[in-house]
Amino acid sequence: MSEGPSAVPSENLPAQWQHLWRDILTDLRDVFDVHFVCATFSYHLARHTGASALVAVADTQAKCYDVWLNEPSGRATQMRWLNAEAGLEPLLALSGPTRLDKLERPAAEVIGGRVWLLAKRRLLVAPLPREERLYSAHPPALLALLDPTAQPALDDLLREATSLMIVFLDRAALRQEVDRRTVEFAVISDISRALSSTLNIQQIYQLLTGPIRQTLNVETLSIGLIEPVTGDIVFVERLLGPMFERLPPIRLKRGQGIAGWVAEHKEPVIITDAYSDQRFFSGVDRRSGFRTHSMICIPLQVDERTIGILQAINRQFGRFSDHDLQLMQALGGPLAAAIENANLHADVLAEKRRVETLFASMSDGLATVNGDGIITRVNGAFASMLDSEIDDVVNRLLHERVRPKQGDLQKVVARLLAGAEESVQLATDLLRDDGHVLPVLISGAPVFNDAGAIREAILVFSDLTQIREVERMRDDLFQGIIHELRTPLATILMYSRLLREGRAQPDKAERFLGVIERESDRLQRMVRQMLDLAKLEAREMQRSAEPVWLNPLFDETLPPLAERAVQKGLLFRQRIESDLPPVMGNQDIYDMVLKNLVDNAIKFTPSGSVQVMARRDNGTVLIEISDDGIGIPAEAMSNLFKRFYRTQTAVERGIAGTGLGLYMVKENLRNYNGHIAVQSTLGKGTTFTVRLPVAQI
Repeated sequence: MSEGPSAVPSENLPAQWQHLWRDILTDLRDVFDVHFVCATFSYHLARHTGASALVAVADTQAKCYDVWLNEPSGRATQMRWLNAEAGLEPLLALSGPTRLDKLERPAAEVIGGRVWLLAKRRLLVAPLPREERLYSAHPPALLALLDPTAQPALDDLLREATSLMIVFLDRAALRQEVDRRTVEFAVISDISRALSSTLNIQQIYQLLTGPIRQTLNVETLSIGLIEPVTGDIVFVERLLGPMFERLPPIRLKRGQGIAGWVAEHKEPVIITDAYSDQRFFSGVDRRSGFRTHSMICIPLQVDERTIGILQAINRQFGRFSDHDLQLMQALGGPLAAAIENANLHADVLAEKRRVETLFASMSDGLATVNGDGIITRVNGAFASMLDSEIDDVVNRLLHERVRPKQGDLQKVVARLLAGAEESVQLATDLLRDDGHVLPVLISGAPVFNDAGAIREAILVFSDLTQIREVERMRDDLFQGIIHELRTPLATILMYSRLLREGRAQPDKAERFLGVIERESDRLQRMVRQMLDLAKLEAREMQRSAEPVWLNPLFDETLPPLAERAVQKGLLFRQRIESDLPPVMGNQDIYDMVLKNLVDNAIKFTPSGSVQVMARRDNGTVLIEISDDGIGIPAEAMSNLFKRFYRTQTAVERGIAGTGLGLYMVKENLRNYNGHIAVQSTLGKGTTFTVRLPVAQI
C-alpha cells in the first residue's frame, strides 16, 4: 500500500505555482469538508493559471457528479451532472494530465459530454489517481482547465495539483469516516443501553426502527422470531413499513427464503441482487407489492441458540458493505438479549398472573404468614370463611384473626418458619366473626426464596362442612340401606323356611312364593341403584349418544308401572304423542329416568292420580310426570337433587328410599344435554318436567 502523495510541490515548478501552493495550503489548513476542498482548488487554479478551472467529484450514491467551475474573472458556478450526461468516464480512465484539442476530434463519448461542451478550443484534464486506503478512499475526481494559455510546465502543475488534492480529499474522507463511525458508535451505545433497560417487547421494536433505518439508510427493517415448536419465522409487522400494514402476519416455513437459510445455518449474508439468489422467496413481495433488491440478514442468537433474524432491505443509495454488516452484528447481540429477556419477563408475568388467578379462584382458603406471624396475603375464600373482608385480614397478626378452637396454630406455623417441619395438618373448628363455628382442615408448608431460605409459610384452609355432611348422609344411607335390606331379607328368610319345612298350606304356598319374588326384586333394584351410583361417581357411565325412539320406550316401560298404580288404587293416565321424534342419548339411561320418576310419583301418592305426558316442544321432547301426592316442602326444593337427600316428610311417613334416585336422574340427563325441573305444592301434588334435545338425523 502506498504511503500517500506528498503535499510538497516539485522544485521544477515555476515560482508562480509556488504561490498557488501556499494559497491552497493556507485556505485548507483546518478544513475537512470535501465541498470546500473542491471549491478552493477550482478557485485558486483559475486565479493563478488564468484559465477556467473545473473540479468534478463523483457522488456514487446519487449516481452523479458534483461540479465546481471558476472563471479567471472570479465568477463561480456549482453544478450537478448526471453520470450519463457528464462524459467523464473516459477522462477518469486516463493515466495522467492529458491535452484534448477539439480539432483533433477525440472519442465520441468525450465529445458528447458536458465538460467538452464547456471548452471552446482545448482541454487540459487530469484524473485523481485512486489507491487503496485503510479507510474509505476518496471518490473518483477530475481536475480540468478550459482553454488554457500556453504556459510552461502546466501539465506538471496539474499533476502536482491532483496529488495535493488527493491529500486533502483523503483527509476529508478520513474525517468523514471517523465522524460517521463516531455517530454509529453513539447510536449503537444508545440503543444497547436502551435495550438493556427495558423488558417491554414493543418498546424494543420502537427503539430499533428509527435509529437503525437512519444509520443504515435503508427502506425497511424487519425482525423475524422463530417459533419454538414449528421452527417457522414470524415477522414483526410493525417494523416492516407502511406497505405491509394491511397484510396478514408474514410467516416463513423452517428454512424458507434467505431468512430461513440464515436461521438454519447461523451465518450472516449480504445479498446484492435478491432475485438472482436461489435462496430468495419472492412470495412476500408478490403479496405486498414491494420489490426487494438488496439485503443484509443476520441471525439473532442467545447462547448459540438462534431465536430469530434481523434484516435490512434495500439500501437507498449504493450497496451494502462489510461495514454495514458489522454495524448490524454489533446491534444483533444486544437486540437478541433484549428480546430473550423480554420474552422471559413476559413468561414470568404470565406465570405470575396464572398463579394469582389460581390463588384467587381456589375454593379452599389460602393465607401466607411471614416470620413475624403477620398475614401477608389471603384469597377471597379465606376471608369468606372468617365472614370478613380481605382488607380486614391482611397485615394482621395470625393469632388475632384466626381463632381455632382446637390445637395451637401459632406453634404449628412457628415450626414451619423455623424449618422444623416440611408440612403440617391440623383439623379444628374456626370461630368466625359472626360467632358461628366452621370445621376446617389446615394444611401448611414453608415457602423458600431464591437463596433457599424460608421466606414465609402458606396455609390452606379446607372447609370440612360438606365432607361432614356427606359423612352424615352416608351414615344415614348405610342405616337406611341396612333397614331396607333387613326387611325384605327377613321376609324372604321367613317364607323360605316355612316352605322348606312344609308348614305352609298348599293354598298359601303360591302366595309365599310371590312375596319372596317381590322382595327379591326389591333387593335387586336397591343393589342395581347402588352399582349405578358407583359407576356415575367414577365417571364410568356410558355416554355413547345415539338416536333413541321414545314411543317404543314408553310402550315397554309404562305398562308395569301402570299396573302397580292400579294395584295401589290410583288412576293412571298417559297422553303420549304417537310420532315423537328421536332424541339423542342412551335408551337404558332414559328407561332408568322414566322408571324412577314414575315410580316416585306412585310411591308418594296415597290416593288420586298419576299422569305421564310427552309431546314436541321447540326442538325438544317435553315429558311431564304429574301426581296428586303429598308434595314437596318448599325448604326441601334446593336439596332435592343432592346425593342421599330424603325429605323429612318421606322419612316421617316411612316411605322407603335411598335418596339417590333424583340425583342420578339429573346427572345422567346432564350428560346428554337434558334438563329436569320440578314444581310442587305441599299436600296437593308434584310435577317433574324433563326436556330432551331432538336428534339431528
